[in-house]
Amino acid sequence: MEPILIEGTPKTPSVKFDSEKGVIEIKGRSIPENSIEFYKPLVDWLEYYAKNPLKKTLVNVQLEYFNTSSSKCILDVFKKLEAIHKANHDVIINWYYEEDDEDMLEAGEDYESIIRVPFKMIEIGD
Repeated sequence: MEPILIEGTPKTPSVKFDSEKGVIEIKGRSIPENSIEFYKPLVDWLEYYAKNPLKKTLVNVQLEYFNTSSSKCILDVFKKLEAIHKANHDVIINWYYEEDDEDMLEAGEDYESIIRVPFKMIEIGD
């Protein structure tokens, strides 16, 4: 399965989805012109990956900021991961947030309350 590698821009996060290592990373800012268009290939990739996932999938999410339309798309990504988790595969989501960024911590907690996958909240110091 081909990995997804997307360079980050001021409006879109960098993305690294690696099926061989079972590592999924989303980092940066997510305020694309069209969130659905940006995230659809990621959701499709996860749907395909879910058919034959590794025993353990590690997800690293380190967003500085995301807009409302991105939050829905990120939830779609998490829902695909939840399906993998429900099929008895380990999925761990590391949610990184800046030390003084209460909003990003709360966003992670909100996702954690919706998605039945273990989240680890990881504070990043300056």
